[in-house]
Amino acid sequence: MKFIFVYITNPNKEIAKKIAKELLENRLIACANLYSIDSLYWWKNKIVDEPEIVLIGKTTEDKYSEVKAYIEDNHPYSVPCIIQIPINRINDGYKDWLLGELN
Repeated sequence: MKFIFVYITNPNKEIAKKIAKELLENRLIACANLYSIDSLYWWKNKIVDEPEIVLIGKTTEDKYSEVKAYIEDNHPYSVPCIIQIPINRINDGYKDWLLGELN
């Protein structure tokens, strides 16, 4: 079983929490962490500088497609950032907890 983080940027905390709760309720992630960040990026030929909220979901690789599909269908951004990050090592207790919550 391969474990992953799913990194998702959101326009504000309200939307990030809504998405996190829905992913949790559907057992697509076992845990979500939210972080406030300052984002700078190109958008429509301009550099944008604005605050965002990163949602990091902890799940298994086999659930990534469902997580991605959910985000694409429910996220307010026309081009949401949805990045899979592999988890190379994980302690046994946390691994067991993750698996238990995802099943």
